[in-house]
Amino acid sequence: MKKRKLGAQGPEVSAIGLGCMSFAGFFGATDEAASLRCLDAAHEAGIDVLDTSNIYGMGLSESVIGTWRKRTSKDAVIATKGGIVPGPPRHFDNSEAHLRAELEGSLKRLGRDHVELYYIHRRDQSIPIEDVVGTLSRLIEDGKIGGYGLSEVAPSTLRRAHAVHPCTAVQNEYSLWSRLPELGLIDACAALGVAFVPFSPLARGMFGDVAPDPSTFADKDFRKSNPRFTEPNFGYNAAAIAPFRDFARERGWSVSTAALAWVLSRGDHLIPIPGTRTAEHLAEWARADEIVLSDDDMAEIARLLPAGFAHGDRYSDAQAVGPERYS
Repeated sequence: MKKRKLGAQGPEVSAIGLGCMSFAGFFGATDEAASLRCLDAAHEAGIDVLDTSNIYGMGLSESVIGTWRKRTSKDAVIATKGGIVPGPPRHFDNSEAHLRAELEGSLKRLGRDHVELYYIHRRDQSIPIEDVVGTLSRLIEDGKIGGYGLSEVAPSTLRRAHAVHPCTAVQNEYSLWSRLPELGLIDACAALGVAFVPFSPLARGMFGDVAPDPSTFADKDFRKSNPRFTEPNFGYNAAAIAPFRDFARERGWSVSTAALAWVLSRGDHLIPIPGTRTAEHLAEWARADEIVLSDDDMAEIARLLPAGFAHGDRYSDAQAVGPERYS
């Protein structure tokens, strides 16, 4: 696996990380044994970045990683998050007391005394971002975290935060069908020496080798109420992506490999974190870093899937609470 820098001051890590949200069942039933096999497969593929959160399964995802570390004596660069309070009602808390308490819980579940990266999962608008970064810088001084990150923020928030203490990474949804970060955020990260970490780079399964079937989604599946996966949008989206599937297969690539290679091509500071709960799905895209897209490939992808092609918003109204809007 090729390497990329996790921010200007961060370590070199695998160009592709593993998003561990699926270990908590957000996209279908799973179990610990399957998750542990997936972590083993990631390690064997050279993937050494694991991304999780305190609210993925209310600690379940972190606990699985902790179990994997304990049983195998293997480890990785670990990023986790805090700041979302599930409620009811769901809200955000970036206070120092809350972040410290949640971080301690995360560390206990992970079996660690520190994590390399700690994100503010959602910004609490009641607290100036400068004050939040003050808290995070103290956690760095205390040796609890190696660096801090921000999730779903505007470029202006990143610049304000970075002026107080250098930010390590910014995480936002980014893929062929979610292109908002191109309106300033990817460029701001590059200018400041901040890693940009695309989550859902495979569009929540739309760029998997087998297209998802919404009729099979469990009631708790995140996509069940997502506008892009409900009709008529889903039918339009499936039809739009079909020619891209042909494009990938004609070149001998899996669909997910081609989609992930496109994300990797958008800048050397991008470290995408596709999520999966199985070793089999991971194998579909784990070697995407080896693909070099030609100018002709890029032009054809742009023709097939132009920016803004997707039907429906990336979040429902309920899901959209928290991410900063800046365009």
